[in-house]
Amino acid sequence: MVCLGNICRSPLAEGILQHKASATGLNWVVESAGTNGYHTGEPPHHLSIKVAELNNIDISNQRSRRFIAEDFERYDKIYAMAEDVMGDMKRIAKSKFDAQKTDLLLNELFPHQNRDVPDPWYGPEKGYHDVFDLIDKACEKIINNR
Repeated sequence: MVCLGNICRSPLAEGILQHKASATGLNWVVESAGTNGYHTGEPPHHLSIKVAELNNIDISNQRSRRFIAEDFERYDKIYAMAEDVMGDMKRIAKSKFDAQKTDLLLNELFPHQNRDVPDPWYGPEKGYHDVFDLIDKACEKIINNR
């Protein structure tokens, strides 16, 4: 799960998908990263933590890390939260970029529409709830389609 800073959207996506996978007995490792590295080592945004907690998911121990080219060697599937993030992933990974392993997360809900998960960073708490709901539905599709 990859977004820009790895403090709002992708930590929620990591937490939600890991929670759903574990609840269904899947032994998946779900992780997240950010393409800009501005928040490396920081916990998720306090509103991401709050909204996750309200949904019985604890993401408070996550720490932001920077997306690296070698992630294409480590992971089977990499979801980007937005088109600009996908562009950043291509730029960072260069020849290691693998289009077969990547997709926009919301293509799980809206196939081939290339919709972005809105970035709630600058908005009020409601945006974090809306983003949680969108990501939750997409992660449910991933689990159901496994």
